[in-house]
Amino acid sequence: MDDTHSEILVIGGGMAGLACASALREAGCGVRVLDKGRGPGGRMAARRAEIDGQEVGFDHGAQYFTARDEDFRATVAGWAGQGVVAPWPAAGDEAWIGTPGMNAPLRAMAQPLDMCWGVRAESFARENDGRWRVTTGDEAFTADNVLVAVPAEQAAALLEPAAPDLAAVAAGVHSQPCWAVMAGFDARLEIDSDTVQSNEGPVAWAARNSAKPARAGSETWVIHASPARSREIIDLSKDEAARVLLGDFVTQTGIAPVAPIHLAAHRWLYARPEAAKGAHARFDPGTGIGIAGDYLHSPRVEGAWLSGRALAREVIAARR
Repeated sequence: MDDTHSEILVIGGGMAGLACASALREAGCGVRVLDKGRGPGGRMAARRAEIDGQEVGFDHGAQYFTARDEDFRATVAGWAGQGVVAPWPAAGDEAWIGTPGMNAPLRAMAQPLDMCWGVRAESFARENDGRWRVTTGDEAFTADNVLVAVPAEQAAALLEPAAPDLAAVAAGVHSQPCWAVMAGFDARLEIDSDTVQSNEGPVAWAARNSAKPARAGSETWVIHASPARSREIIDLSKDEAARVLLGDFVTQTGIAPVAPIHLAAHRWLYARPEAAKGAHARFDPGTGIGIAGDYLHSPRVEGAWLSGRALAREVIAARR
């Protein structure tokens, strides 16, 4: 089993983890990021599909984000200068999206970092020399500090043996699930608006994905079930959930039933967390373990970024 050491190990390559790692790197810290996925994204992931011989991207997680904090606004302006984000007026005057997919700014953030993709952290424990040893499927990593930036429910399970107090914070968070459907059609649907929103229907949100800036595909939609509807069908297969929610979408919008040329679904078990009260990041200088995530700030892209940066500040202050 290989064993590689880093000053700081961040578990999670979503917005919180990358924001934290980027700030640490800027401060001159040695940092490595582990993520179980094949690339950056988390709930800002984008799914690729081939439709009629054309590769099409679906933003099947977060649909857009806003920037209200001054520092985050400056960061978004920098992303815009790089061409990895663009405004999306259909979702509001302050809405931004990644281009050509929602994960584009994360890809830009990850580029200068020491990233380990396809690596799932299974457990970690302190060694005799005081370092933390993080075990994965076929290798191990050691670090002086371990920072966990994954959804609360996953963080709680990972942290419990080594940091029960931090695990308890994460375990106290409840997240709402969301079934997401990605649908492609061979003709434009008779829906005037590029977005459909409801606080009462089974479909909470739907967007004409193909109308977003820098998107391919003639007519593609992303459909998000409401939390209540997602819970009702939580145990359905992906194919079954896709058919049910497409039916909900047709009924709710009042369009004529139409057969899609592409239909797929993804189940987000931890789509929208209820934010925990207290500090926006938690770090224990005694153990060298910390947590960050939107569940510690607000269930938004900006909340994840702010939490990650807050954790980095705490770690940097403790190392001085």
